[in-house]
Amino acid sequence: MPLNSRSWRIAVPFAASALLVLTACSPSVTINEAKDANNPACAPMMVALPDSLADAKRRTTSSQATAAWGDPSLVVLRCGVQVLGPTTDKCVTVNGVDWVLKQKNTTWTITSYGRNPATELVLEENTIPSDTVLTEISAAVSKIPSTGGCVGVGDVETAAPSTSAG
Repeated sequence: MPLNSRSWRIAVPFAASALLVLTACSPSVTINEAKDANNPACAPMMVALPDSLADAKRRTTSSQATAAWGDPSLVVLRCGVQVLGPTTDKCVTVNGVDWVLKQKNTTWTITSYGRNPATELVLEENTIPSDTVLTEISAAVSKIPSTGGCVGVGDVETAAPSTSAG
């Protein structure tokens, strides 16, 4: 039976309402945005983020410049966190992006190093492989220009003690 004009006027709003109700069933992840979340340099990175990490699908979030993967969230990302200064914490380079790793109990906080704004990842130990996360996220984070990078003790020149004639 062909639909007449009246049927379309009823069907279209009903279908749109049904779609809205169905998508509203998937709650967004509440994340506090970082202090510098509105930094324009976050935008290119955010659009380049992957739709999934390992087998964890990306979810909607409540704040600007944030992302989360998995249900419950296995990885939480915030762009615009405080840029790290010199540190003795462990630093690794993955696909040209430097990351500083800190562990507190079973939670890892991994922050990009040498990029402004900085990007922070938070993940629980043994829930998703951190090497997979860093490999898949680094391509997006590389959209934020590098301003420096990690250096090791062997990379720093030691200055000879100065002598003064008296």
